[in-house]
Amino acid sequence: MIRLSRRGARKQPHYRIVVIEKDRARDGRSVEVVGTYNPRTNPATVDLKRERIQYWTAKGAQLSDRVKKLVEKTPVATPPSASPEPPKPEPTTEAPSAA
Repeated sequence: MIRLSRRGARKQPHYRIVVIEKDRARDGRSVEVVGTYNPRTNPATVDLKRERIQYWTAKGAQLSDRVKKLVEKTPVATPPSASPEPPKPEPTTEAPSAA
């Protein structure tokens, strides 16, 4: 199962998104950490390893309700190399002036 594991001090929650066996305790030993969630920032920050989440769901892992909402709400980051290049200035051709 892929679910949240609570970290942080009292009244200052910070969560890890973990792959863990369904019958283990909430903060028990996890198989793998696949992301983090910090609800205390404005807006809340979510970091996901999407490839690993897809890998584990393909193996049969189920997402908890909250993790499913976080995955759906978080936009997929585009690689920086995919950004379009700025337009190049066109060369100016001037007619030769007759002097």
